[in-house]
Amino acid sequence: MPYKKPKIEKIIFTIGEVAEMIGENTSLIRYWENQFDVLKPQKNKKGNRLFTNGDIDTVKLIHHLVKERGLTLNGAKQKLKENRDETVHNYEIVKRLQNVREELIGIRDALEK
Repeated sequence: MPYKKPKIEKIIFTIGEVAEMIGENTSLIRYWENQFDVLKPQKNKKGNRLFTNGDIDTVKLIHHLVKERGLTLNGAKQKLKENRDETVHNYEIVKRLQNVREELIGIRDALEK
């Protein structure tokens, strides 16, 4: 039986990797860190920010509220403070619907060829 390499999942990400994931600048993520109490990544001895998967989910949620839904920073803060669970649930639904739409567009394009 051949040896299978275990799948290694990364658990700590740099600010550059997180910025690339959401398609924004690192300075915007640093700004959001100062503005939102819920976003507090760990820092190493050099002061580099180290983001966990939970931190990345928070960044993506803030990005959704501010960039995609067009809320102000104060509006996004209030939304996260008052009903975070509902906001997360709505965000997940939107992401699922976007994935379904992309699949349907792919199917349509394949049928047209």
